[in-house]
Amino acid sequence: MATRKLNVRQAITEALFQEMRRDPNVIVMGEDVAGGAGRAHLGIIDPWGGPFRSTKGLIIEFGPERVIDTPISEMGFVGAAVGAAMTGLRPVVDLSFIDLLGCCLDQVMNQAAKMRYMMGGQVKVPMVLRAGYGTTTIPGQKRGGGAAAQHSQTMYSMLAHVPGLKCVAPSNPYDAKGLLISAIRDDDPVIFFEHKFLNSLSGDVPEESYTVPIGKAEVVRPGKDLTLVGIGRMTHVCLEAANLLASEGLEAEVIDLKTVSPIDEETILNSVKKTHRLVVVDEDNPVCSVARDVAARVADKGFDYLDAPVKTVNAPHTPVPFSATLEDLYVPQPPQVIEAVHAMLGIGARA
Repeated sequence: MATRKLNVRQAITEALFQEMRRDPNVIVMGEDVAGGAGRAHLGIIDPWGGPFRSTKGLIIEFGPERVIDTPISEMGFVGAAVGAAMTGLRPVVDLSFIDLLGCCLDQVMNQAAKMRYMMGGQVKVPMVLRAGYGTTTIPGQKRGGGAAAQHSQTMYSMLAHVPGLKCVAPSNPYDAKGLLISAIRDDDPVIFFEHKFLNSLSGDVPEESYTVPIGKAEVVRPGKDLTLVGIGRMTHVCLEAANLLASEGLEAEVIDLKTVSPIDEETILNSVKKTHRLVVVDEDNPVCSVARDVAARVADKGFDYLDAPVKTVNAPHTPVPFSATLEDLYVPQPPQVIEAVHAMLGIGARA
């Protein structure tokens, strides 16, 4: 397949265009996805494309019946999407920030997630909920995302806990496009987590439509001495840490989890069987986090493979700070991963 460089935002936009052209039942809804509700009569069409510009251009090609600007009422438009999915459409809902889940949790947790089960499989809920997550701090620079505690959370652990939901968190443009296409075609509700920091990350993306399987992790760097598991942006933190560990003579295998529900236990256990050590890196808060869930699974099913206790590296159990300096400290970085590796190996910090 022919490829070219796209960033994550562009890859998501291309996936939406291709799926809407392929299937007339695919619709897009959310705040400002088509320029702002009620402003078309003023000639204001398509200036925004949503908060991250990923729906820009859709209204021009597909019109207002398939690209729907909604009021600022997450409870209302997420509930409408559940109903639309139950009656044959495939809505892709732009929630903007995952923090706004609090405004529509009943619609997601009790309606979208449970309806197919409660109806004995007679009803499907093929909807996608797209949501930005995480901080946008730039390590080492005295500025950060500055979105503060109500617009910088991660929260995929909360939704991974709910039976009936699938949750994906791509780390690069190729997976962003392929996982979004898979999510749109899935007959169950999928929460599509988009890390705000990664929106401008570029990589090779095929021009053609393709899928990346939901529920399958990937070994993105082979190694023999220990396993690092990352999620979304934290995959890149793991890769940076692996490069630094290589200078110490330690070859770390890095796994990009990609899907936080369902979790690909097989890939993780196969890696730990080879390396005998595991560190899981997760930007979410530590209590009941995906990192600790992975650690528990490996302790349960792969205990005999381990030569050392599993380590987890999370953000602290505190709201995300507004201060750029504090936000920089809040997000797990390679030095914290290396510190966890040293503690696991029982060695002091190396020069």
